[in-house]
Amino acid sequence: MSRLRENTTKTLYFGGPILTMEDPVPRHALLEQGGKILAVGSLEELTVLAGDCRQVDLQGHCLLPGFIDPHSHFTTLGTALTSCDLTGSASPGEIVDRLRRFLQQHPPADGGWVVGFGYDNNLLPGAAHPTRQLLDQVSYTVPVLISHASGHMGAANSAALAAMGLTAATPDPEGGLYGRTADGQLSGYMEERAFTAAGAAVPPPAADLLVGSLLRGQEIYLQNGITTAQDGMTGQKELALLRLLAERQQLKLDVVGYVDLANFPDLLAQTPAYSGGYRHHLRLGGYKIFLDGSPQGRTAWLSAPYLGGDGHYCGYPIHTDEQVRRLVQKSLDDGRQLLCHCNGDAASQQYIEAFQAVLGQKSCPTRPVMIHAQTVRDDQLAQMAPLGMIASFFTAHTYYWGDVHLKNLGPARAGHITPAVSAIENGVVYTFHQDTPVLPPDMIDTLWCAVNRTTRAGVVLGPDQKLSTYQALEGITKNAAYQYFEERQKGTLAPGKLADMVILSQDPLQLPGDELRRLQVLATCKEGRWVYQKH
Repeated sequence: MSRLRENTTKTLYFGGPILTMEDPVPRHALLEQGGKILAVGSLEELTVLAGDCRQVDLQGHCLLPGFIDPHSHFTTLGTALTSCDLTGSASPGEIVDRLRRFLQQHPPADGGWVVGFGYDNNLLPGAAHPTRQLLDQVSYTVPVLISHASGHMGAANSAALAAMGLTAATPDPEGGLYGRTADGQLSGYMEERAFTAAGAAVPPPAADLLVGSLLRGQEIYLQNGITTAQDGMTGQKELALLRLLAERQQLKLDVVGYVDLANFPDLLAQTPAYSGGYRHHLRLGGYKIFLDGSPQGRTAWLSAPYLGGDGHYCGYPIHTDEQVRRLVQKSLDDGRQLLCHCNGDAASQQYIEAFQAVLGQKSCPTRPVMIHAQTVRDDQLAQMAPLGMIASFFTAHTYYWGDVHLKNLGPARAGHITPAVSAIENGVVYTFHQDTPVLPPDMIDTLWCAVNRTTRAGVVLGPDQKLSTYQALEGITKNAAYQYFEERQKGTLAPGKLADMVILSQDPLQLPGDELRRLQVLATCKEGRWVYQKH
């Protein structure tokens, strides 16, 4: 493939399969000009239409619509890139060693903290979370706070607990929990709203450092073929950063922010410049709320108990039914889309019933989205369909935490996580995401997970829920554009749509499902401009 240049004239693409995602049949040529697609068809007819133009020979590689990220945390990835990376830590000692090295290499200023991100207790002996005693080995004087990969829980050392004014007498917040030792002292572990409050106490990184890390994060999205990304919980600080990048015209892809409705209900209305269409690749798409936690962390709210506990524990909700109804009503009154984090089926039911209470069985014009929908049941999908509610699945859970789900939920429930086939059968639109920075924004990996549903240990979870490669691609292109109300501009390669495109090393439809991870992103195009090319 020849080196691509920024588009200023007509450009004719040929020499490889072109998957438009309008249907599974590949086309042989595509004509683009000024950031939009002029025509798709045979090479003969488009050569005549193109006249004198630039030509790009795909050299057998595959051209598709740019991937659309239906849910992630764009600004949080930037913050995570300033933190100590704890991903894959296999022992408490490894966590301490990584944090010590980070502290030596990045000594904080007076009053600064050391922050780590990405540990997974399920990879540690006994699936135990780190404690303050462990983190005290990093430092007795510098506050240390680390986050679980899910972002729903974490641990602090003694200095951090003291800095936050937390003691054994501190009560658990509603919708959260402080870990305690047998004698009632704080263990350093925190989950849900307790951990969220801890994160808010951490001094933010220096502005120039954070902006630089956000730009590095943007490159990670582009390297993975993503042309539209999401900031899935936008507060005042997050919006300020996004606006800074937008006004500096440093955003190369489109970013859609969803305002934290519970804490910043007026933020969207106060930012009219970004509340309609895109301004310098940034817009606010609506609101976001949380109803529960994570299944791998045993904080998702289920209708039946987790296995391996006291036989009664089902996780817990974050909001009451009445609070959720008020938040839903607010989104409808404002005519804004609402995205809602629901991992457990009890949380899913709470979300569904809130819309039913307000709308009855009428379809909702704002296309509400159930984010994650890990344990959603078939009877709940049947309730979602008439509401027009979309299911955005975190399908990579099948591989990364599938074995944990088997342990926590048992074969029947674990085999039905992210039930995309059931969504299709019930007429529910589905999309796929990685919840970055929980996982990197690797759409190829997600494609493989949706098609194979295989755990790390090699167990196939719910073979009846496997999708075809084409169906899986729809979840990150065509369907994802629909979720954003952007199906007229994005998601397929068709005349009049934006030239948001990705070039893959091979045609995914011609690969066996278990070989999809072999695919490589070779180039990413945003509105006719090639913003990433693999060297």
